[in-house]
Amino acid sequence: MEILVKWVYDNHSIKQINKEMENSINKNINNYDGVLVNAPSNKNSNYYYYVKFPFYEVEFNNLLSQNTETVGFIYVKNTLISYPVVQAKDNNYYLNHTFLKKSNSAGWVFMDYRNNINELDDNTIIYGHARLDGTMFGSLKNVLTSFWQDERDNYVMFFSTPKENMLFQIFSIYTIKQENYYITTNFSNALEKEKWLETIKQRNIAPVNTEVDINDKFLTLSTCKNRQGDRIVVHGKLIKRQKIK
Repeated sequence: MEILVKWVYDNHSIKQINKEMENSINKNINNYDGVLVNAPSNKNSNYYYYVKFPFYEVEFNNLLSQNTETVGFIYVKNTLISYPVVQAKDNNYYLNHTFLKKSNSAGWVFMDYRNNINELDDNTIIYGHARLDGTMFGSLKNVLTSFWQDERDNYVMFFSTPKENMLFQIFSIYTIKQENYYITTNFSNALEKEKWLETIKQRNIAPVNTEVDINDKFLTLSTCKNRQGDRIVVHGKLIKRQKIK
């Protein structure tokens, strides 16, 4: 009973934070041109479909005034994922603390402490709890459904930082037992990265064929699928970026 009461209280607190945040976050479509990243020579590649998408950008000043550990903002179409992203000195703190740094079992959406937001690593990783009410990364399970996968426009993730806006084209979606391999942040050589990339591509269960190579930078979303520790994983490659003046 005590656990249930705490869950209800934490859930209510998170909903209040989300409601207040919706009113303070100014998320706008940005139609200005960006720089294409690692563009393929094949002009028929679906890459050229997704780079036409506009950026989403947010005003970070208010977010940073509330939490100086804010490093970005993530938005995924046809999910509830539309959150500022924080980063601590470890991957434990935001498992049980909110954006406002209050103790809460719902935690918050956070970037791997090993990642460098100023100079993108080979693989940037963002985590969040899979809350039953769909908050945090609870709605990431949508990507496993045919309803989500059959919509072509869903295969793009919007990620912004105080310095730039970015688009990532999704190339692999899957579930897997808990492991550390897919959350490798950097590779010691090209062969290691190529092997990793081939493994990640082979795991994909979605009806999408996206061209990727070792020159790409990747964004990975990860959450729990069940109590047994299985993970839901989404990988995207950087296709367009825009510096914020």
